[in-house]
Amino acid sequence: MQPTISLAYLTSVPLSPPDVIRLAAELGYDAVGVRALPAAPGGDASPLIDDAALRAETRRALSSGVPVFDVEIARLGADFSVEAFRPFLELCGELGAQAILVAGDDPDEARLTASFAAFCEAAAPYGLTGDLEFMPWTKVPDARAALRIVTAAAQPNGRVLVDALHAGRSHTTLSDIAAIPASRLSYAQICDAPGEIPQTDEGLIHTARQARLLPGEGGIDLTGIFSQLPADLPISVEVPHLERSAKLGAREWARQALDATRAALAARDAAVAKGASLRQPEAA
Repeated sequence: MQPTISLAYLTSVPLSPPDVIRLAAELGYDAVGVRALPAAPGGDASPLIDDAALRAETRRALSSGVPVFDVEIARLGADFSVEAFRPFLELCGELGAQAILVAGDDPDEARLTASFAAFCEAAAPYGLTGDLEFMPWTKVPDARAALRIVTAAAQPNGRVLVDALHAGRSHTTLSDIAAIPASRLSYAQICDAPGEIPQTDEGLIHTARQARLLPGEGGIDLTGIFSQLPADLPISVEVPHLERSAKLGAREWARQALDATRAALAARDAAVAKGASLRQPEAA
């Protein structure tokens, strides 16, 4: 069974959500991701929460049969408030999304865990999972930390999000990824990057937001990482490269990203078939 492959927001910048949905349908993606809240203050995001006309156009575009899979990005800081996210959650429900990308910014892990639990509780009535993404410059720097928080939060819809970039650039091992129970996974993100890892947060963030490589072009062990994940786990293709996508155009960049993703997953499947790399038994 081939996994759902979704066109991520960062791969399709600067297209609007309706245009992303139509492009995904044209190219053969199975779903899309949208960003309704910025990754950083003043950062890019679609004004879906406040723009009723854009929401309506987005819903009409969904008639193409390509759904919204995930919505970004809920950042949980020390000042977390469920009610502050209510319009965001209502939008996610209106779009029929399945997952919310969550980032952890609170340095107090006990408080962050409580906030994540409360966020997941609030998201559950909308049929949404809360997917905690580990990123080395955040307060959830690796897979072990993400699983620890999600497990302690003890919410049925709490999940860990594995992004290949962060799996390859954090203190995360293949065993750490294999230790994530399948029940705690909604989807994963795929991309590649140069083998040399930046030594500063600024360098890591630069690559993450605007200079990733197509799967198979860089030094990340994609076969190893994705062999530790369920073969049918949905995959979000998150490959922002502002210079290359601007030169090629959004359509061609998204097409190349899809082709490269399919090739990377085929390589993973071939390796597993040969017994070279298998997902380890699920943790209890």
